[in-house]
Amino acid sequence: MFEGKIAIVGNPNVGKSVLFNRLTGRYVTVSNYPGTTVEVARGTARVQGREYEVIDTPGLYTFTPISEEERVARRILLEENLFLVLHVVEARSLERMLPLTLQLLEAALPVFLVLNMMDEARHAGVEIDRDCLERELGIPVIGTVSTKGEGIDRLKQKIHERAAGR
Repeated sequence: MFEGKIAIVGNPNVGKSVLFNRLTGRYVTVSNYPGTTVEVARGTARVQGREYEVIDTPGLYTFTPISEEERVARRILLEENLFLVLHVVEARSLERMLPLTLQLLEAALPVFLVLNMMDEARHAGVEIDRDCLERELGIPVIGTVSTKGEGIDRLKQKIHERAAGR
């Protein structure tokens, strides 16, 4: 029995699927979303003895869908009774991607902001004050480099803390 569902959302090419693979390992099922040709991956993540269904959604630029992929992602966000939404952004493009974070928060979704590709941001000279961002947004902000597994333990710890604090 799952503790809850975790949706991974964000723009295309920000590392959602890599994060999905880091969280789920081999427990993956890919299928078309009902009534569409859009593929959605589902898997199981184990975090401190608890199991969660993890959903890797299609790319999403805005909460107001334009494409079929965005409609599917929005439908998942609104209809799946989610325990958590991981909004994955490319850290060096944070400013461009934060509007979606705000839209997710305005929709009253339980959001964690995942700043992925932190290594590339550092290399580009981009500095992000995660503590300040957490205070301003009122949500956890976790830095990751999903391709290398950096930050994944901290993300799992935050997921566990959310589950323990329910």
